[in-house]
Amino acid sequence: MADGLKVVVIGGGSSYTPELVEGFIRFHHELPVRELWLVDIEAGLHKLNIVGNLAKRMVERSGLPIEVHLTTDRRTAIKGADFISTQMRVGMLEARGRDESIPLKYGVIGQETTGPGGMMKALRTIPVLLDICRDIEELAPQAWLLNFTNPAGIVTEAIHTHSNVRSVGLCNAPIGLTKWLTTTYDTAPEHIYTEFVGLNHLHWVTRVDVNGVDKLPELLNNTEGFSGKNVPQTGWNPDFLRSLGALPSYYLKYFYMTDEMLAEQQESFKKDGNRAAVVKRVEDELFQLYADPELNEKPKQLEQRGGAYYSEAAVNLMKSLYNGKNDIQTLNVANNGTIDFLPDSASIEVNCVVTKTGPLPLPLTNVPLHVKGLIHAVKTYEQLTIEAAVTGSRDIALQAMVHHPLVPNVDVAIKLLDEMLEANKDYLPQFFPQV
Repeated sequence: MADGLKVVVIGGGSSYTPELVEGFIRFHHELPVRELWLVDIEAGLHKLNIVGNLAKRMVERSGLPIEVHLTTDRRTAIKGADFISTQMRVGMLEARGRDESIPLKYGVIGQETTGPGGMMKALRTIPVLLDICRDIEELAPQAWLLNFTNPAGIVTEAIHTHSNVRSVGLCNAPIGLTKWLTTTYDTAPEHIYTEFVGLNHLHWVTRVDVNGVDKLPELLNNTEGFSGKNVPQTGWNPDFLRSLGALPSYYLKYFYMTDEMLAEQQESFKKDGNRAAVVKRVEDELFQLYADPELNEKPKQLEQRGGAYYSEAAVNLMKSLYNGKNDIQTLNVANNGTIDFLPDSASIEVNCVVTKTGPLPLPLTNVPLHVKGLIHAVKTYEQLTIEAAVTGSRDIALQAMVHHPLVPNVDVAIKLLDEMLEANKDYLPQFFPQV
């Protein structure tokens, strides 16, 4: 837009949206948003209205010339957009609950982005996002699509492979780590450099410089370390962490400490229900707060959500793309030779220089030999999952399930796949063609 930017949030009724609005207000001098369109589906209309009215109160309090629109008409919202962000949950929290609980019956990790649960989320999400991409290709071909719909790496790769939309994937873990380091070392973010190697929710930090000093050895002696609110806090084995020579993503606990994490999940499930049930309780509290007509700012309780800072990461990326800041951010982008043993089309999570024409991955200085096998195995599963989502092939879906490192054998994979596909039947028409 000549007189300002049109930004669209698909999944605008999400509890994260107030954080995004706060960012647009705070950085309006760098990112002149004129129209903000919050889009949701009919089933999410109640939440959209609550969040949207809070967004309007926040904007009114700021005095900025931002028009907030609430709609279920996706195409009207997308037309002529400059930036589109996606924060969708196809099947909502009920589907997440099934993703987390069904694998536990088979003695397998139940997690919404990792393992069989992440696979089901990808199978539900990819066709919907590719449909959105077709609208973007038609109605806003120059727009940037910022995807932080999980599993972000798989979904972003599907977009790159099966559409012409300019898209970048992002996650809250890198910005969360930076915030943890700024507190730990009492320094500003610009004095910290971390090098990320790997995939979304499967990365290793191979370098940590703080004020020009290598802090990685010191951090490798901290067995508690940085973790997310949505991952159990079990500490690392100190000998393993030191020998690894890199800070592992907290999601890697599911791979390196599978038995302990599974036991913790099963115990937690007996006591509190699955993580989806916990999130629902937090969300219910948030939406009660959001509905207060006197509230006109983001409440602190939002940071209890596992995805806190997603929206801050999104605003940072929009600012950098719009202004051509050439700063460094950790993003999900096409590999294009950065990791030499992966295909060029593979989505990887690495540091990038963010230019006006898009992110440019930085060369990696250290890819430890002992992480390569796991990266390759999980990427193979991810590419099979994308193919299964697009084709609706049960054969390919079975190969994806079997080859995920967290699935123990073929027999379990077959049973898991059958039960999970059936449980998601309403959201997987590609696997259940009408006769």
